[in-house]
Amino acid sequence: MTIRVLFVSTGGTCRAPMAVGALRTIVSRAGLADWFEVDGAATYDGHTDQPPSLLAIEASARRGYAISDLRARPLATEDMAHFHYPLAMDRTHLAAMRWLAPSRLTERPQMFLKYAPALGLRDVQDPFGGTNEDFERALDLIEAGCAGLLKHLHSTLGGPGG
Repeated sequence: MTIRVLFVSTGGTCRAPMAVGALRTIVSRAGLADWFEVDGAATYDGHTDQPPSLLAIEASARRGYAISDLRARPLATEDMAHFHYPLAMDRTHLAAMRWLAPSRLTERPQMFLKYAPALGLRDVQDPFGGTNEDFERALDLIEAGCAGLLKHLHSTLGGPGG
């Protein structure tokens, strides 16, 4: 079974591609890449087909995550059915995802940081327009969320992430 994970952010040029790069790299290093399909999408379509922001690419590269080949794409209704884990970076994304989801799937989208409860945070703040430190801070949260997601998958499915 392929586990399909979708990270959703505003423009698809910062948080979502950083999360895609982080999770793809983490599962690849663990020998689990074949278990996963990981993608990103945006609630705003103004950056469609654009690469991640330069600061997102640089911050990700410092941690070994290659994301420069990713391109922003708009969130689609079909994503809610296709992805097992459609994950919102902040509450505005969650609201948009649930509004877009078919009625039988409105509860499928979840907050990404739900998988890192020890942080005591709900939102990964948008680093767009910020400093290197803002991108590093976002990546710290993203890595914690990815680790928590893998732990959740291992405990619930008895499979990847352990």
